Amino acid sequence: MERSTSWGTSGSRRRRRAFAAIIASGLFVVACGGGDGESTDEPIITVAPDTSEAPSSSEAPGTSDAPASELPAPTGEEMVVGLINTEGGAGGLDFPDIRRFIEAANEYTSAHGGLGNRPVRLETCVVKGSPETSQACAQELVGKNVELVVLGLDLFPDYKTFEAAGIPVIGVLPILPPDYTANALFLTGGNATSQAASAALAKDYFKATKVGIIHADNAGANSTAGSLTAALDKAGIAWKTVKGGDNETDAGFQGLMRQAVEDDPDLLVSLYSDAGCIGTMRARASLGITIPVISTSICADKDVIDVAGDEATGWYFAGLAEDRDTPERALQRRLLAPAMGIEEDEVSTSSLGLGGLGYTMWMSLVDYGNKMLDEGIEMTGQSLFDYLKTGEGLFLFGGDSPIMCGSNAKYPAVCSFVFPFAMYKGDGVVGPIDDLESVTGSVLIDSSPYLP
Repeated sequence: MERSTSWGTSGSRRRRRAFAAIIASGLFVVACGGGDGESTDEPIITVAPDTSEAPSSSEAPGTSDAPASELPAPTGEEMVVGLINTEGGAGGLDFPDIRRFIEAANEYTSAHGGLGNRPVRLETCVVKGSPETSQACAQELVGKNVELVVLGLDLFPDYKTFEAAGIPVIGVLPILPPDYTANALFLTGGNATSQAASAALAKDYFKATKVGIIHADNAGANSTAGSLTAALDKAGIAWKTVKGGDNETDAGFQGLMRQAVEDDPDLLVSLYSDAGCIGTMRARASLGITIPVISTSICADKDVIDVAGDEATGWYFAGLAEDRDTPERALQRRLLAPAMGIEEDEVSTSSLGLGGLGYTMWMSLVDYGNKMLDEGIEMTGQSLFDYLKTGEGLFLFGGDSPIMCGSNAKYPAVCSFVFPFAMYKGDGVVGPIDDLESVTGSVLIDSSPYLP
């Protein structure tokens, strides 16, 4: 497989999860329990303090432990919500877990409190990763008189049709550049913000001045690498990219690693996933390389760590929240285990993929609906959108990650700019970065200063 190498400076479930790594770049913010972000001496590193300093979803005033406890059935008028998700598309565009996890969450919440005391009927429309199917879904949902559209994964949302019909749009994460400035809100940040968080860790934790980047030479990976290098440029960090094939032999991965370290970088970033995680971990270990590596959260998956073992020493995982034992996590296991066809104790944050983001989005909206109810705000699709856009003191479900919709003028549709990071700690254990641990153990990195 042909490889290419380029230099830049500061001046200038498994197959579909490979694509998940490209569009999410390790972005997996399922923070279950924890507190508000608090800056350390270096403002880019944000460490979550004790849970007593910020209310978790189970402490929302007036909600009787909502949503983790069993609230009574909602008594309001049924709310029709459109759900758009990509499934069965070409090139790995198949993410049914997003829909299935949202459906599982909605089945529970519509029987226990609802969305601001309204039960929800989901009208689902599947897109195939083409503008034509996205436009068809938009027209279909407008015709069904939905009052809110939630986007699981949709590469080409038809924002104009929704805007003309007066239907607000709330999504899991932005994917392509138009999403960042659309008349919509995305609860998690997407490629640009997640890669800026990696740049923040490189600059302010590793004190890196030069970074080597390894990734497959395909359109998606090249786009993700572009987001990363733009953030590194903003951080004043020189970088070198080494591109390989979608699949490499052990010798191939060793070759990539040799090229990536030949100019003595302070840090490596690998954008490979699944088998590529194992291949790059083994290559680094076999060559005796000790330079630390940032990778996606997919590389922390149990299937990867079980094979790589201590060959993962020195690896850091972008976007991986700690798998703490909280009421929110217990509820997540309970609701998602049947959808995944596994036992509750097998459900972990690293096993959920993009489906976990869909679950977190829905449960966060339920939290906001409870808060609106407490404040006497009538629940409608538009009022929920407005509340999310203007509300203060809001967090993603579980309480760790603050929501700041529209706080960055260049990314007005983005609501979250902080991301959790973890590291391999030995003996098959992945957990918080050792010297950044807080009382809760959750470490959040602020992407805002290095957004290009």
